[in-house]
Amino acid sequence: MNQSVHIPQPAPCWSDRLELGEGIRWVDGSIVLVDILTGRLLSAPEGDDRTGPLEVLAELPVPLGAVAPVEGRPGSWIAAAGTGFWVIGADGTTEQLARPEEGCTKVSIRMNDAAADPFGRFWAGSMSYDEVEGAGALYRMDRDGTVTKVLEGITVPNGPVFGPDGTTMFLADSVCGVVRKYPVVPDTGELGERSVFTTLDSGSPDGMAVDTEGGLWTAVWGTGRVHRYLPDGTLDRVVRVPAEQPAGICLGGADGRTLYITSARVGLSAPGPLDGAVFEVRVDVPGLPTAPYRPEWV
Repeated sequence: MNQSVHIPQPAPCWSDRLELGEGIRWVDGSIVLVDILTGRLLSAPEGDDRTGPLEVLAELPVPLGAVAPVEGRPGSWIAAAGTGFWVIGADGTTEQLARPEEGCTKVSIRMNDAAADPFGRFWAGSMSYDEVEGAGALYRMDRDGTVTKVLEGITVPNGPVFGPDGTTMFLADSVCGVVRKYPVVPDTGELGERSVFTTLDSGSPDGMAVDTEGGLWTAVWGTGRVHRYLPDGTLDRVVRVPAEQPAGICLGGADGRTLYITSARVGLSAPGPLDGAVFEVRVDVPGLPTAPYRPEWV
């Protein structure tokens, strides 16, 4: 592990303490994130003040896993929420597009983490509320709106995230402590044979991000840490977070070198003062731009 690069402890910012802060993204000069179980889409207010509350952009009547911006519709978002896919308008209105998990199994399912790839498709994982083994799946929404189940037998999917050229996808199965990688066919979104990128000895890989060097960052739930891995899967560095359950991460800021970290209070019997906070810290390698969903129907 590279010990030569010192990264200070991340500092808390904004006053919110979220139940399950996840899906953080840097979009158009600001962060957006979700508080999954409350269905809220949140954003940092304009300006440099880090002491006040986050701004509520929209509130859905179902759990909200993650969003991506919609190209050609400023302020609009494609969302993995409830049992499927929604569009959130710039005015906060919502429209459900598809419900691939509606009534599919005997257990109650919700959408979890999600992201767009560099080719304009939107990918989203699903999981059971009770984390039933193998009950989750990964779905792909193509640019024409077609929804395809591309993987199944996942317990708690987090990610996916994509390498710099979009031809590699990383997907965590958090309960299993493993991050896998898959080749992606650019034209179709079809996945090739999977391989294990890394397996954690403790904690669970949660939200992830990729930087311009192809390094993979992941929040490690239950450990108060964020890891960075080299492209070959070697652990490169560890960032210690003053919250037990770091959950989502992104690289943003004006130069892409600010690491933002969400955390969660859910499940903690005695949450500390910083559990559920959003944190920030400077790092040396910038992140990749947040890819938009590029629907053909815009």
